[in-house]
Amino acid sequence: MKKSTIWLLTIVMAITFGALLYFQIMYLENMVKMREAQFSENVMRSLYATAGYLEREETLHFLEEDVNIIESSLYDSYAGSGAISYSVESPDGTITNYGLPTANGYKSNETSARFPSPIEDISSRYKSMQEVIRSQYLYQRGLLNEVILNILRESGNRPITERADSATVRKYLTMELANNGLNEPFVFAITDDKNNIVYQTEGYDPALEKGVYTQALFQNSGAKFYLIIEFPTKNSYIFSSVWFLIPTLSFTVILLIIFLYTIILAFRQKKLTEMKSDFINNMTHELKTPISTISLAGQMLSDDSVRKSPTSLKHLSQVITEESKRLRFQVDKVLQLSVFDNTGGALKFTIVNADSTISNVVNTFKIKVEKFGGALSCDLTADNPDVMVDEMQFTNVIFNLLDNAVKYMREDVPPRLEISTRNPDDKRIEIRIRDNGIGIKKDDLRHIFEKFYRVPTGNRHDVKGFGLGLAYVKKMVSVFGGEINVESEFGVGTCFIITLPSVQEDAEKGEPDNRQE
Repeated sequence: MKKSTIWLLTIVMAITFGALLYFQIMYLENMVKMREAQFSENVMRSLYATAGYLEREETLHFLEEDVNIIESSLYDSYAGSGAISYSVESPDGTITNYGLPTANGYKSNETSARFPSPIEDISSRYKSMQEVIRSQYLYQRGLLNEVILNILRESGNRPITERADSATVRKYLTMELANNGLNEPFVFAITDDKNNIVYQTEGYDPALEKGVYTQALFQNSGAKFYLIIEFPTKNSYIFSSVWFLIPTLSFTVILLIIFLYTIILAFRQKKLTEMKSDFINNMTHELKTPISTISLAGQMLSDDSVRKSPTSLKHLSQVITEESKRLRFQVDKVLQLSVFDNTGGALKFTIVNADSTISNVVNTFKIKVEKFGGALSCDLTADNPDVMVDEMQFTNVIFNLLDNAVKYMREDVPPRLEISTRNPDDKRIEIRIRDNGIGIKKDDLRHIFEKFYRVPTGNRHDVKGFGLGLAYVKKMVSVFGGEINVESEFGVGTCFIITLPSVQEDAEKGEPDNRQE
């Protein structure tokens, strides 16, 4: 599959997942807002009804009080005075007596009035009855106006704890909230117009700003009070109605993560495939060249004239020897791939003197450096150079780093290599290999330890390799229980820093001399 196709599929799937996730989040947010608005509407409706109940309770209180006063006053008036009375004669001659109230109460003296028969004066009797009803209406309206004025005058002076006591408020709130479908626990408080708390129930938090609801009480009276209610479990109540959306959102996120991980693996696999193809091409070229040279030398040896010349025989022998070494070296490189992938049982750990081993490698490699007019210096000053490693693999690690330094040397200056050892503390040994080569760009630094990765060298085509050297080095250093870091400046040089545990650290851990990974 082409890289452009993978990118196209990645973009399309990313947009699809992003849109799906966006709509799910928006739907969840709208659901929460809708439930919160519904919750607030039900609470405010309950608060308004509760305020109405409290006002009616107060009105009933004053009405009962005034009625008792009026009844007591009327009773005293009746007991100490007479009443106006009148009598009506029916057609059959029967006389019925009635009492007439006046606008100022009942008169003390009793007056007897005799109405003529309905046949004599119906109009007169009708007018008299109208006057009686009108006087009663005016009297009752005066009483009602007096009661209303009394309520307005005295209600403001009544303590709020009597007008809206905690038990009554809780009773009405519980009833109204239940009628509106809310059975959540709540706390409340009564405050004045200066936000001073008159009283509050247990659990009320005056510092809470969100999730509280306020309703004015007794708005027609002079004093202003407010009923404030809080719901500690409001959030859980709202989200309990939309909890079923959370799993779908989680599944979408999981699918998105899996998709991204799959795409990353696809790109890595494609990159690995390309590097393996380069590896095969390089390996074919690297192996083909010495084989061709050895084959050509063998054909020349079959010539009688060449065999008769000692100089030619010596030259061909040297060529065969050098090309055989080169071929063996390339085969060893390929075998490192097997060691890289499977080190189980292939390593034999022993206590090795790092300075001594490095010195042997330097003595062998110094000739190659001097061939290019360069120099290789050592500063092996570690107080405790003993490490627990596989000696052969440790030697290969040092050789690979030195060979890598020569391979990427600059063309304008001879190579200069420096290798040093020291103990940064009692438990570690540090090995530094520095060169003055072409250096490594920052973008390539994070990839140089990847298998089959080769640092680009621009127009230089003389740098051969399989891209396994540094990957093998990192693998071995990790198996040895250490770590490797690199410092490089492009165009100046590179320094590889290997840190390995000393023998003392292994001894403290009780590790055996022969470890297997």
